[in-house]
Amino acid sequence: MAGHSAFKNIMHKKGRADAARARMFAKFSREITVAAKMGMADPAMNPRLRLAIQAARAENMPKDNIERAIKKASGSDTANYDAIRYEGYGPGGVAIIVEALTDNRNRTGGAIRSFFTKYNGNLGATGSVSHMFTHVGEIAFRPEVGSPDAVMEAAIDAGADDVVSDDVGHIVLCAFESLGAVATALEAQLGEPRTVKAVWKPNLTTQLDQANAETIMKLLAALEDDEDVQNVYANFEVSEDVMKSLTAA
Repeated sequence: MAGHSAFKNIMHKKGRADAARARMFAKFSREITVAAKMGMADPAMNPRLRLAIQAARAENMPKDNIERAIKKASGSDTANYDAIRYEGYGPGGVAIIVEALTDNRNRTGGAIRSFFTKYNGNLGATGSVSHMFTHVGEIAFRPEVGSPDAVMEAAIDAGADDVVSDDVGHIVLCAFESLGAVATALEAQLGEPRTVKAVWKPNLTTQLDQANAETIMKLLAALEDDEDVQNVYANFEVSEDVMKSLTAA
């Protein structure tokens, strides 16, 4: 099982779903507020805000929460946030990208560095691992929206680059710059997507044994629990046997 999806599946099975959803909504709110403050409060005139709202809606974030986050941007007490990308290596040589929104670079940088150190990793300079990834748009749909051929046809019409379909659903990939437009076009044809997000997709992966896999899971959990961290991406793979052992642990 590849990369960060393995981590997500394990955390869900360990009963962290409710807490993870609360953190996810808080991160969406911050991104929406920052996007609205940097541009206009009208998503039709603000691509970053439109994408943030699409991502939040796809994860069933309540409409009231979205509206509050937009209104918060006009408040004089709203903090100024910087978008920062951290890059480094985890145990087993796993490449990791961490995206954060912070109003205190020293606090966030110190926390990220401490997590890498604690779990046998090393924080590197910006650009040290991102060349191993491609920044792309990812739009996920449930399987019932259509057959693989139908989704592929809709994706081509919308300007997407690729589609991966299986029993779990359909993943549409597109250029990062066209994510908002492609997601809007697909929603008109297939209905509301399950998720809409920009992701760092690994170009190559690192296979982990159980010991390193257990440590990387702890590192990713610590990173995602930090309130300043928006997204975490990693390029590891684990075998089915290791996956079963991690799930049962």
